[in-house]
Amino acid sequence: MRSDSVIIIPTYNEKENIERMIHTLMQLEHGFDVLIVDDASPDGTAAIVKGLMNTYLGRVYIIERSGKLGLGTAYITGFKWALKKGYDYIFEMDADFSHNPDDVPLLYSACADQGFDLSIGSRYVSGVNVVNWPMGRVLMSYFASKYVRFITRIPVYDTTAGFNCYRRKVLETMDLDAIRFKGYAFQIEMKFTAHMCGFKIKEVPVIFVNRVLGTSKMSGGIFSEALFGVIKMKVGSWFRKYPKINN
Repeated sequence: MRSDSVIIIPTYNEKENIERMIHTLMQLEHGFDVLIVDDASPDGTAAIVKGLMNTYLGRVYIIERSGKLGLGTAYITGFKWALKKGYDYIFEMDADFSHNPDDVPLLYSACADQGFDLSIGSRYVSGVNVVNWPMGRVLMSYFASKYVRFITRIPVYDTTAGFNCYRRKVLETMDLDAIRFKGYAFQIEMKFTAHMCGFKIKEVPVIFVNRVLGTSKMSGGIFSEALFGVIKMKVGSWFRKYPKINN
């Protein structure tokens, strides 16, 4: 019987991490499926995943895209696929082990057992739980989240977190095609939209560990998008009617 949950992992040049990540996720007790959305990685990431699809038949899937099209569009593509396949719990997760696979069941439990609609693997809900990041990057990320919280007034400490679990009704209620941000500010817009739709959000404390293998895709422009785009998003929300929760 197929799992009720799928973990969506966007990839671009993650050959050093993706095999170990998939093996690790496959060992989790609940039995989570995995969807890789690969943006034409030139390093052979997709070929590694296809080999593992034979090992974990019916549990590992891949969508191959034509190029590097952005984090937000990768997740939107994955969300639409997951909804079509009938999954009840849909995760976002990085491939590089900055998100600990052992925390996946905690996010699942927050939604499946505790009744929340969106659970967030939060670096900042209980202090600053970040390991091996340069101090400048920690401060930039931390204060960016505080800034977003101040502007948007959403009750979330880690607004840029990329480790999340959605109930399917959240993604069904949202107009996914109306999500505008393409980079890491996509994560802010998704949380803001879920809040504006009236969904219940839970932050689960996690420890974020900087990648050991592979190359980070973060840049100063990513934070600029979050800092300046969030004001436009907030102002736009004054003139936008958000969908009602579909019970």
